[in-house]
Parts: sequence; C-alpha cells; structure tokens
Amino acid sequence: MNYIIDIFLIAMSAALINNFVLYYFVGICPFIGVSRNISMAFGMGCAVTFVITIAAFISWAVTTFVLIPGAPLTAFVAGFFLPAEQAAAVDLTILSYIVYIFAIASSVQFVEMYVRKFFPPLYKSFGVFLPLITTNCAILFACLTIMSNVAVDNPAEAWDLGRALVLAIFGGVGFTIAIVIMAGIREELDMCDVPKPLQGAAITLVTAGILAMGFMGFTGVDAGLKKALKPEPAQEMNINSQNAAPSLALASQMETQASYKN
Repeated sequence: MNYIIDIFLIAMSAALINNFVLYYFVGICPFIGVSRNISMAFGMGCAVTFVITIAAFISWAVTTFVLIPGAPLTAFVAGFFLPAEQAAAVDLTILSYIVYIFAIASSVQFVEMYVRKFFPPLYKSFGVFLPLITTNCAILFACLTIMSNVAVDNPAEAWDLGRALVLAIFGGVGFTIAIVIMAGIREELDMCDVPKPLQGAAITLVTAGILAMGFMGFTGVDAGLKKALKPEPAQEMNINSQNAAPSLALASQMETQASYKN
C-alpha cells in the first residue's frame, strides 16, 4: 500500500504540484519556441515525454548497476584489480552528466528518425527544436533527480525502476500540460492588441510568469496528501490509544460490577 501511495505522490508532484517548467523553470527553450499553436505544442510534449521516459530508464539502470558506490557491475570489474573492500567503494557518479547526455542524445535521435519517417509535416513544423530536445534541461533534470534518489545512504530508501519511470512519464505529462496551455493562450494573444515593446517573446514570458503563479496554488498539496495518506507513527499511536480507551473503561466497569456482586 505504501508503494502505491509513493507512486501516486510522485506522479501528482511531477505533473502538477512541482511542474518541471512552471515550478523549477527547466525546459524553457522549447516551452517558448514551440508553443505557437496547440497541435505543434502537443506533438512536442509527446516527443519530450517519450524521450524523458527512455532517458530515465537508461539513467536509472546505469546509475544503479554502474555509477553509484557498491554498484554490482562496477564492483565486479574492479574486483579484478582491487581488493574487495576498495572495489565496493568505487564511485563513478562523477561521470553521470556524460552518461545522461549520451542517453538523451541517443533517445532524441531515435525520435527524430521516427517522426521524420511517419510524420513529415510535424517534423517540418518542429524545425530545429526537435534535435534541440537533446539540450532540453528538463530531461537532464529528471535524470539527475533520479540519481539523487538512487544514490542515498540508506539502500532501503533508494528508488526502484517503477518510481523512476513514474517521475519521468508524469514529468513529461506536466511538460505537455504546460506547453499546451501556453499554446492556447498564445493563439488567443495573436488576436489581441499587444503593445509593440511586448510583442513576441516578451509577452510570452510575462504570460508564463502569470501561469507559474497560478500553478503556485498547488504548493503544499503534496505534503498534505502525504500527511493524509501516510500518517506518522505518533499519530497512529494516538488514534490507537483513543480507540482503546473506551474498551479499557468498559473492562474496568465490568470488573467493578463483578466485585459488587461478590
């Protein structure tokens, strides 16, 4: 049950509460550049979701089995050259940025080939922004977040593949929600009389700031949900003691009545 609650909290946090774009302000380049119409924005959101999922899978696997101290594959290889204790302490997390960038680049290349073959109009509408997904910091941010939750001191608290994929998928869903909302607003702005100094990227950034302030209304919802779904042990003890109090009172009353009868 706790695992399902964790999955739910990660999904809600990544998609709405701590939206990558509107809370952490990562992935702003495609958010501004590809949000001119809803269809193109939705296509970009789907592409980013796919890429971030593949990159998260690769980054979790590489981090778990190669990069972190005590990783089985690294310890096995290092065991040929070092004593067992030193082999288990080998730390390759310094290579995380290089590994994650290669994982993201390979995923983007696959998506680019797929879209170019099966959706040529969408490929042309993306233009330079499709290969630029490689430099989308939202994807790298997701990979680094997964690494920070895998490389923890207590192995029991380390994220498994399910948590990592949920963060990636719903992070992509949150990106899609943000960019589609922005595209809808920008389509309406095209019919508005925007002052000349604010036309273009300026009014887009102002609108994005207002949208971010709107999403700030979700702040603290994740903590409230966690407190409601996973009560602390002290609270559970208080609830149990409150439930046990009537039964103890009833038992003492029965003992008193029995003593009167005797």
